Amino acid sequence: MRQEPFASRPAQLRARAREAEAVERLVRAARSGQGGALVLLGEAGIGKTTLLAYASDAATGFESLRAVGVEFEMDLPFAALHQLCGPLLHWIDRLPGAQRGALEAAFGLRSDVVADPFRVGLAVLGLLTESSRERPVLCVVDDAQWLDSASARVLSFVARRVGSTGVAFAFGLRDVPGNDVLRELPMLTVLGLPEGEARALLAAEVLAPLDAAVRERIIAEARGNPLALLELARSAGPAAIAGGFGLPDTVTGRIERSFHDRVAALPDTTRRLLLVAAAEPVGDPGLLQRACAYLGTDIGAAAPAEAAGLLELGARVRFIHPLVRSAAYRAASLAERRAAHSVLARATDPERDPDRRAWHRAQATTGVDEDVAAELEQSAQRAQARGGLAAAAAFLEKVAALTPDPARRNERLLSAAQAKHNAGAPDEALNLLAAMDTGLLDGLQHARSLRLRGQISFSVQRGNEAPPLLLEAARLLSPLDPGLARETLLEVLWAAAWAGRFGHAEKVVRAAEAVLAGTSPPQPPGAADLLLDGLVKLFTRGLAAAVPDIQAALHAYLRSEETLALPFACRAAWGVWDDDALDALSTRLNTTARDSGALAVLPVGLNFEAWLRLHQGYFDRAGELIQEADAVAEATGAPKTKYGAAFLAGWRGDPDQGGRLLEASAQEAASRGEATAVTITELATSVLHNGGGRYDAALIAARKAAEQVRISAFGVWALPEVVEAASRLGQTDVAINAADQLSERTLPCDTDWALGVEAATRALIADDTVAEDLYREAIERLGRTRIRAQLARTHLVYGEWLRRQRRRTDARAQLLTAHEMFTAMGAEAFAARAEGELRATGGFRRPVDGPERPTLREPKAARPVAPPSELPAGLTEREVQVLCLAAQGLRNREIGMKLSISSRTVGHHLAHIYDKTGQRTRAGVTLFAMEHGLLP
Repeated sequence: MRQEPFASRPAQLRARAREAEAVERLVRAARSGQGGALVLLGEAGIGKTTLLAYASDAATGFESLRAVGVEFEMDLPFAALHQLCGPLLHWIDRLPGAQRGALEAAFGLRSDVVADPFRVGLAVLGLLTESSRERPVLCVVDDAQWLDSASARVLSFVARRVGSTGVAFAFGLRDVPGNDVLRELPMLTVLGLPEGEARALLAAEVLAPLDAAVRERIIAEARGNPLALLELARSAGPAAIAGGFGLPDTVTGRIERSFHDRVAALPDTTRRLLLVAAAEPVGDPGLLQRACAYLGTDIGAAAPAEAAGLLELGARVRFIHPLVRSAAYRAASLAERRAAHSVLARATDPERDPDRRAWHRAQATTGVDEDVAAELEQSAQRAQARGGLAAAAAFLEKVAALTPDPARRNERLLSAAQAKHNAGAPDEALNLLAAMDTGLLDGLQHARSLRLRGQISFSVQRGNEAPPLLLEAARLLSPLDPGLARETLLEVLWAAAWAGRFGHAEKVVRAAEAVLAGTSPPQPPGAADLLLDGLVKLFTRGLAAAVPDIQAALHAYLRSEETLALPFACRAAWGVWDDDALDALSTRLNTTARDSGALAVLPVGLNFEAWLRLHQGYFDRAGELIQEADAVAEATGAPKTKYGAAFLAGWRGDPDQGGRLLEASAQEAASRGEATAVTITELATSVLHNGGGRYDAALIAARKAAEQVRISAFGVWALPEVVEAASRLGQTDVAINAADQLSERTLPCDTDWALGVEAATRALIADDTVAEDLYREAIERLGRTRIRAQLARTHLVYGEWLRRQRRRTDARAQLLTAHEMFTAMGAEAFAARAEGELRATGGFRRPVDGPERPTLREPKAARPVAPPSELPAGLTEREVQVLCLAAQGLRNREIGMKLSISSRTVGHHLAHIYDKTGQRTRAGVTLFAMEHGLLP
């Protein structure tokens, strides 16, 4: 294989020693049965393709698989996966039936099943695992930034799960926006050549005399990019180089223009063949041969391109660099491209690959053509099942452009716009809506377009513009499509709640109730219908009236696989304090959104899950989810919000950094008219100050948030903060009033979470004769839930109460438990508050070599622990090691030193151990270890 961009392989290895070693390690590990993945990140021409070729050379005896992302195939679902896995399809009969069916559907081999992305991922993993049993497998994927999203998700899924197989993945990813899912894999940035190596390469390639100033400028312009240096030498004559003319303004553009010139120098027949090969990146020589026959030529016309080092013909058709493919396609005129797609459509089997044939036909069509549009519309339906909403949206946009009938084109434009919005492309959706002929819209189409505009407005800015648009759409839909009207009313309530104090929420809700009165739910009502009835009652008549309908709706969701209105169901689960339903439904929401590519709703689901993980005490995981939500929002053009990070900052307890973030979040939310985001920030501010014992500031923030108690669940969560702060400040009336409001919103729900919070809050203002029973009830109830953060706070306030009762030993036990839990979570302010209380009980001493820590039993020597062959409670080996050392009395820092990990990581493991074992203290963990034979 001809290599670019180095003059010789030894020069490459000298210049790329670090990268070459990383590639060699990847291959060696796979050879020994320890698979893995490596993403090579860098600009075009920096050497990624050469390093990938080096990986293939190093993988002697491997099954070598290859795929290349192609920019104009990004809308074809599973196109790249088909390239990669085609040679392995002889293993498909060994897959379980459901996986085999999903993979066959993904590759267009059957249409009676759905290409479920999870099963497709498992199927690909199965194929690779089967193949690796005979010999190791290397999967090379170049230009991964142009992979279709369905392939990228599956390959990322598989690459994270090949650790115990002989399968290695090597990706080349250009440093441009696109396929961020691959950035979660191990990554190595490929930098420019050092100046000395760049000079050596330039000297080797440019034999004519080179003016010193020109040489310096070339090196500076190329910025160490080897291909830029090499293509400059190939494409420019000695005089041009010596005179300093024609230097590139951008490296990528200069390289592609160089390849463009080399393609233009080929014979016409070769250029046409090269164009066809570029337009069909599957790399099937048989398909190329059939297409050549329709061109009136033979595949032998490729010889000049092979001789020029641009193309290779073998078992697969390969370009020597992805930019050659791009240059070959872009160098052609529009008419030439259409001709290439036309012959490819004729050469593609309509039975085996109908979607690719339809796509090529569409690309080859000039003007409008209903037959082609209808064929592509069928492909769009299959594309959504296979590759998600983005694929379907791309197909539907082309369908609309091909449609001759104006009325039918309106309907298809509306469908395409809806798909674009759901896929997270709001600007493109608005452009498609603007292309509609409004004079030809019927009543239903007008109402649907108005609803879509409201949805887009809400996704871009959760302010006061969306509620009236959605409300008007629901009113228009009510006599035309009652089911769709009810769905839209759920969106009205959601948008009104977010607009809150800035959007006349209560007025909007009353109007929505009037519209609802004019629609009848189906019989029997579905989960979403029950949910709508319950939410309207919640906002108009209070929680007690709404709980039966909302709980019935949640049970209906949990009994089924219903996905309609899942974000509203998650919000309702918060409102009725149901952590089981919230966990199940937020997981379902995120899985569904990821699998279908519904990027418009994915950030909502990620934030729901993040808030739940935060309340479970998994702060690091919550932070990861918030960052993912921000990344998705940024990728789709939605505003990147700060309130999720602000809420986390409030719990972490850093008064300086957290305070700045909270202030910025409040200002941002207010500027966009997002009342709920303002309420979240106020709630987070109260948590931050209560954690630090700054009760005056906590009370001010909490009371502001609690004012929104009728319309916002976050206002309800602020009520316990009001009670804690007010009770500490001696403002008994304020505390009692807030506790009464909380009781109205917890007692009707009758869940352990609700009643645990109720008991803990009442204990703060109760007489000493009943306070202890309330604290114990709260700990017992919250201990049966996932809500460990609130449980830790209950241990803290109970310990503080016990200390004031002069029961120092009892107080120390509660405070130690609280301190351990807060430390494991990373709730620094609450941990410091518990530490101060412990110090007051005499439960803390100052070690010689570090900060103060709880006094725990310290053995003279900790025994090394070997985990048993069968691990209890789903614990990992590392978690068993941490559990046993903790049970022997070691502190987090000492455990970390034994296992060569940080104390924060130890805390993260302990949080998982507590969750999996059902224990809440180290004493409980010790008993668990003994009962399961981990300790004598």
